[in-house]
Amino acid sequence: MNKNKSKVDIILPNYNSSNFIEATINSILKQNFKNWKLIIIDDCSNVKTKKIIKKFQKNKKIKIFWMKKNRGPGYCRNYGIKNSNSKYIAFIDSDDIWQKDKLRLQINFMTKYNYDFTYTNYKTFGLKNKFIKPPKTFTFKEFIYNTSIGTSTMIVKRNIVSGVKFTNTEICEDYFFKCKILQKTNIAYCLNIFLTKYRIRNNSLQSSKIKNLFWIWKINKKFNNLNFFQNLYSLCAISFNSIKKYGLK
Repeated sequence: MNKNKSKVDIILPNYNSSNFIEATINSILKQNFKNWKLIIIDDCSNVKTKKIIKKFQKNKKIKIFWMKKNRGPGYCRNYGIKNSNSKYIAFIDSDDIWQKDKLRLQINFMTKYNYDFTYTNYKTFGLKNKFIKPPKTFTFKEFIYNTSIGTSTMIVKRNIVSGVKFTNTEICEDYFFKCKILQKTNIAYCLNIFLTKYRIRNNSLQSSKIKNLFWIWKINKKFNNLNFFQNLYSLCAISFNSIKKYGLK
């Protein structure tokens, strides 16, 4: 076994997150689980953002890839997965924050029970301050009605990720990925502890609810093989659960 191989690779796509990415990276550096590698994929950001990222490029635990043109978060996450070689893959967005024991507790949880796919509780902050407690488990059939798995909370075994890609769409690329992983693993498990802070902001992709539903409809129809009525019920259920989580605004 390669002694330099990390146990968990962290995929961090970034685009123009100059106000937030330094705090995100620092939350990873503060982890009390140390056997990790951070893979940053910069999606042709502005000079200010690149300058911040370059401050970390001498850290041997951090690998940075610079895209020559803007590709989108799905492409960047796929690029990061392609350049990973660990047993586990974790994901974090460039404006989210991990608690210092996030990796340690979640990797121990997965190792103890030999789980393939896990996620955790999280708190939103910024425009909305909510505590999100997802269901204890998710199957594919449950997830298409309640999308409460936060991308920055999930860790997946690398062998399960093999052959699965994020869609290269403007939004909802992570919805497709989670659906496909759940179809492979059959079930995902929640570590019932708050370990991630998820930022809600004005230009957050998640705040564009109508666009989200449009892309979920397309993904359900094209890839999840839902008929018209199943798809309609999926969108209604997702909307209802979103209102429960975040409110109407």
